[in-house]
Amino acid sequence: MSDLAVPRLIGHRGAKAAAPENTLASIRQAKAEGADWVEFDVKLTADDQPILMHDETLERTTDGRGRVAETTLAEIQRLDAGAWFAKPFAGERVPTLAAALDLMAELDMGFNLEVKPCPGREAETARVALAVLAARWPARRPQPIISSFKAESLRASRRAAPQLALGYLAETLPPDWPSQVAALGCRTVHPGYRQLDRDLIHAVKTAGYKLLVWTVNDVDLGRSLLADGVDSIITDRPGALAAGLLQPA
Repeated sequence: MSDLAVPRLIGHRGAKAAAPENTLASIRQAKAEGADWVEFDVKLTADDQPILMHDETLERTTDGRGRVAETTLAEIQRLDAGAWFAKPFAGERVPTLAAALDLMAELDMGFNLEVKPCPGREAETARVALAVLAARWPARRPQPIISSFKAESLRASRRAAPQLALGYLAETLPPDWPSQVAALGCRTVHPGYRQLDRDLIHAVKTAGYKLLVWTVNDVDLGRSLLADGVDSIITDRPGALAAGLLQPA
């Protein structure tokens, strides 16, 4: 498991603090801020098209209304996904997974794809997303990490793409996390930072897993976590974290 390469910083939903999350603009912003990787969420539309979207509904990050699972791709792509964030982003659209993959290949970026299924679509979302990934992501590019909170999404991902690294995603790691992570065949563990202490970091690392922690926006906290053995920080502010953690003093 230790041969898996992960960057020290990953932009959360692109560069979520500076651009509308899960958009091409946010991915470009993350690259401009110095991030080599981004994390983003994938859901399916009503007509089974994978798009970048976190919520089950459209209201928070677009000018639309309703459930993503009940809205077609054509309907979603007519929505404005940027004006809610700031006027300069007005007209930004919800991207398809294919469009995001093409952009990241163009920008020479890697990524952590989070399978974020609507209820009841756990396996289906993983299968469709990984089929697009297989068809669209160049074989010469670094291989991504596929993560999810949903065990069924991880199992479906393993069946669809056994060569890819899976990430066990949790707000807090349950007491039986070692058996769950092993049973799902994951190579990385992705907890929220609030639970972490040195003992838990040591336990994850001793077990042989890469440790990717979210969502860390404070430079001092990021420095402490990296010093304690965390492999990668997922952040809304990749530029600020890169300046504080990765640049020479």
